[in-house]
Amino acid sequence: MKEFEGKVAVVTGAASGIGLALAERFAEARMHVVMADIQEDALERAVQKLEERQTRVIGAVCNTMLKESVQALAERAIAEFGKVHVLCNNAGVAATRGAMGTGIWEVPTADWEWVMGVNFYGVLYGLQAFVPHMLAHGEPGHIVNTASLAGLLPGGGTYGVSKHGVLSLTETLHNDLKARNAAIGASVLCPGLVNTQIFDAERNRPAALQSGAPATSNEMLAMGRAMLAQGKDPAEIARIVFESIEQERLYILPHPAWDDFVRNRVEHVIARNGPAILDFEDMMRRRAAGEQF
Repeated sequence: MKEFEGKVAVVTGAASGIGLALAERFAEARMHVVMADIQEDALERAVQKLEERQTRVIGAVCNTMLKESVQALAERAIAEFGKVHVLCNNAGVAATRGAMGTGIWEVPTADWEWVMGVNFYGVLYGLQAFVPHMLAHGEPGHIVNTASLAGLLPGGGTYGVSKHGVLSLTETLHNDLKARNAAIGASVLCPGLVNTQIFDAERNRPAALQSGAPATSNEMLAMGRAMLAQGKDPAEIARIVFESIEQERLYILPHPAWDDFVRNRVEHVIARNGPAILDFEDMMRRRAAGEQF
């Protein structure tokens, strides 16, 4: 996809973080933008921010866990703008309650339903709602599914499982679109640490899916937030994503400092060994030297 002015982009999880930065980057390219998020007050502020730039933008409250909500988002976007050209399935959450030291077999069902519901099924529902429309209008387009480096590394609990699923789903999407000679590209975004509010995602967990697990200590949450604060700015991630859409790049890895960890994981797989272990001491040394993880 090379032409963006006047085209239409839909972004989920658009009220903050990477989603907001993507919406802003598309607005800079003079695209029309549909911003979707589950947090209505934050969404209203984000929409107003883009409207002040004279961008043609609408906000839509959307619960990506629900197929009917994502389908309603597609119907509204098409009714408003006629065609959708870029879709960013970006909404994501991470469960933090009781996460430390919990065996994977001990994770409450509510955690699985919430994390997989948003991170994996939200992406799948986005494809089911938008791809038929994008194929039907036949114009060049692109789909970006937000995974994480957790989708390329071992472990990661419920979050890692969901992101591995998004990676595989996007690879399959890419191949299926190519097999149909579609004018639609596909990318999977696998960032490392980014300055977002992912550790505060519990604020949007549905009441019906509260797990009852003990709350993570304030100290641990503060450490996590401090790590994210030192990560890449969401605007830089959005810039890399936009360039990747232009270049039709499938894998978007905006944190080169992690390349060795990904390579090490694959080497362990080929060697038929146990999963690779992340060398956090090496990571800390490299962070101290100025690398961004």
